[in-house]
Order: sequence, then C-alpha cells, then structure tokens
Amino acid sequence: MSSKPVLEPVTPDLLPAFAAFLHQHLDASRSVDDWVRGFQQPWMAEPPNHGFVVRVDGEIVGGIGALYAEREIDGQPVRTCNITSWCVLDAYRQQSMRLAMAVCQQPGYHFSDFSPTKVVAGTLQFLKFKPLPDGQWVMPNLPWVGGGRVLHRPEAIAQALAAQPARARDHAMHRGFPWLHHLLLGSAEGGWCHVVYKRSTFKGLPTAVLLHASDRALLRRHWRRLSAHFLVRGLAWAKVDKRLMAEAPQPAYLRTGFNPKLFLSATLREDQVDLLYAEQMALDL
Repeated sequence: MSSKPVLEPVTPDLLPAFAAFLHQHLDASRSVDDWVRGFQQPWMAEPPNHGFVVRVDGEIVGGIGALYAEREIDGQPVRTCNITSWCVLDAYRQQSMRLAMAVCQQPGYHFSDFSPTKVVAGTLQFLKFKPLPDGQWVMPNLPWVGGGRVLHRPEAIAQALAAQPARARDHAMHRGFPWLHHLLLGSAEGGWCHVVYKRSTFKGLPTAVLLHASDRALLRRHWRRLSAHFLVRGLAWAKVDKRLMAEAPQPAYLRTGFNPKLFLSATLREDQVDLLYAEQMALDL
C-alpha cells in the first residue's frame, strides 16, 4: 500500500530530482541540467525554496516551481515570487491545490503566473489572483529617420545605466541569458528605456517579441526608431503586449484571447507587474 502523499519544499538537494520529474513529465525538450539552471537564479540572496513537490514513497508525483526575486519597483524594495512549471500526475490531481497554497501562503511576497493553462488560471483565480489586461500588438517593422537613439552593446548599456543602480542591476541580472537581447531606447538628455526582447517567428518571418520596457512613455515616443532598429537586424515583425503600449502606431493589429496573466498582491497595481523576474526570462518560455 502506498504511503500518504507528503508535501515538501524544493531544497537545493531536491532540485535535481524535481528537474528530472519536469523533464520526464512536462517538457523533455529541456534537459535536466537546463531545468536546474533555470531555477538557480541570483535574483534573491537566500530564496526560501525552488517551489514545492508532493512525494509518495519517496517518488515525486507532482510539483510547482517558484522563482524568487528581490527587486525595486517605483523606488520601493519588493520581494516577488513567479509560479512556474506546475505539473501533477493524473492519479494525484487532488494534490494540485495543496501545492498552490503552499506557495501562495508564504508571507511577504507578491505572486504571479504569466503562462497558466485554463485549469491553472481557474485555480489561481479561486485563490484571489487577478487577471492582467489582455492583448498583444503585432506591427511590421518599418524604416525610419528621426530622433532617439538605440544602444545595444552591453558595455554601452552598462555605462549609460551607471547612475541608475536599480536599472543597472536589472540589466546585470538578465544579460547572461543567451536568448535575451537588451537595448536602451531614448537619449542621455531625455532618459533611457531599458528594453528586453527575444527573437521568434510570426507568419514564417523573424519577429521581435518585447518582454520588458522600463519606461512605457519613452517606448511609445521612440517606437519608430526601435522599429527601424529591428528591421535593420532582419526582424520583420514586432509583438508588444498592450500593457506596454496602450496605443500602437499604425499599421498594427491587436491579438486577443490569450490565457490571462495573473498576479496576487496586496499593494502592487497591475501596471507595476511585469515579466522581468519571471519564467519568460529564466526558462526561455
């Protein structure tokens, strides 16, 4: 007879076994080592765990990953927890809520899940998670001659951000991911917007997918300059979350109907929630 399911935090010693479970049951295209590295981020000096697992007779039958960060938002220090890689074997689905509650009952954190399935979204909304506004602009990248600059070399970015410790730390914490591209958009006089994007495809053509923009007003003001920068680098399209750009320059069209991004916070507004310290960065999702 099997023993009772036991819920445990994912400690550093347990992380390789959790990674092997995710490799086998969630995404085999990501190696065990890749899973391990994805959770081993320096975003928090001493994270409480890497998530939680349920074990039966010592074997992992379900788990939920967590990425923790200490960061600054609008000048205030905050601690965030991004939920990721929630996977439970069919025979133990009743343990799913235990896993979610184990993460979300930890005090002192702002929580998010930016890629939930419909089932996961329903569970988290039961736990009082709120949906973020939906929508993604798709725009062709076009040539442009005008104001604004783009800095894309790491050394130039680091130098320009030297006087902004929080922005400099954001850049340093993410510049090591090979799938992420960083740039600064704007000017020394008018301010810089730190942009993080990744390459993808849309309608068979190379596409820039924006993941982060530190200043949405600057992003909108200098969008034509950024679009031209993408075009020169062979990127035909750009995808931008409507939360980063409320109104897009034409031509553009709006895609909707995605599973909602979710967050749980007693103090943060929805416009203060972003993807910067989340699975989209660390796990290349």
